[in-house]
Amino acid sequence: MHHLSQMRAAPSIDIQFQPLNPRLSGPLQVLQRIKFLRTIATGLLYYFQLLCRVWRFDMVHMFSAGQYSYTLWTIPALLISKMYRKTFILNYHDGRAEDHLKWKTAEPTLRMADVILSPSDYVVKVFGERGIAARRIYNTLDPTSFIYRRRRKLRPVFLTNRILEPLYNVDCVLRAFAIVQKNYPEASLTIAHDGISRPGLEQLARDLGLANTRFIGRVPHKKIPEVYDAADIYVTSPNFDCMPGSLLECFCSGLPVIATAVGGIPYILEHERTGLLVSRNDHEAMAACAIRLLEDPDLVEYLTANARAEIERYSADGIGREWVSLYKEMASPRTES
Repeated sequence: MHHLSQMRAAPSIDIQFQPLNPRLSGPLQVLQRIKFLRTIATGLLYYFQLLCRVWRFDMVHMFSAGQYSYTLWTIPALLISKMYRKTFILNYHDGRAEDHLKWKTAEPTLRMADVILSPSDYVVKVFGERGIAARRIYNTLDPTSFIYRRRRKLRPVFLTNRILEPLYNVDCVLRAFAIVQKNYPEASLTIAHDGISRPGLEQLARDLGLANTRFIGRVPHKKIPEVYDAADIYVTSPNFDCMPGSLLECFCSGLPVIATAVGGIPYILEHERTGLLVSRNDHEAMAACAIRLLEDPDLVEYLTANARAEIERYSADGIGREWVSLYKEMASPRTES
């Protein structure tokens, strides 16, 4: 969160953090090596720390995903905050908001929050359709952290950088790349990141007979700009999504994007203006878009120029001021006195 420095600089705001997975100490550290016991032990420690800490603060600002994560970590923080009569700010980041609202615990607890925020206009819309008020404050981005390279005539050098889990449907990217490689045998694909789907994806790449395909695992944050700079087309095919920061990072890098039109993606990437969108799990359309970019330098230049202009709305200074304003608005009379 690049805006945190500005928020901390505000004289009336003191921010402290509570980890969701606090580290166990002493002999209890052995429990963190055991899969299910680790979850139980860190969960109990998290709940205990909330009970010991929340009473000292005026507001609790919770960053939350949906579904199981929301149930395990957010609901306890919400209930403890309410027990101590503290203001609870829920910052909701999950492209599966529609499915989450089907959970019996979702709506009643969401309505208990004093304010709900999301970086995604999609989440705000989904909640609003159920009568749950939410506001949008964007995630921030520091464009100076990335290497901008003007692209026009592209090489068939592809990149995807999402967690290798079923939700992100990287299978679709591999199938699309198989079509592209029939037309461009020299084409290459780099799959960055890691996850439970990696063995299956590596097998799928072999089954499809893909050449020049590299699984490079998780990339350190400071190396991400170099990975973007080395590629010419970015592809991502999630089944659900909220507000993927990777797309904004591509905007900063001059890297044209092809993505599925799901969740919050169409709210930050406009088809044929800042990128290209395809339907969920449509690898043939994704391949056709890739070939279109390779054959149309004017389109590449148009998309990447528009995308670069979009990043101004995610500036840390402006969004930092929004957060400071919100905190002051939500502050209790005791804080203002």
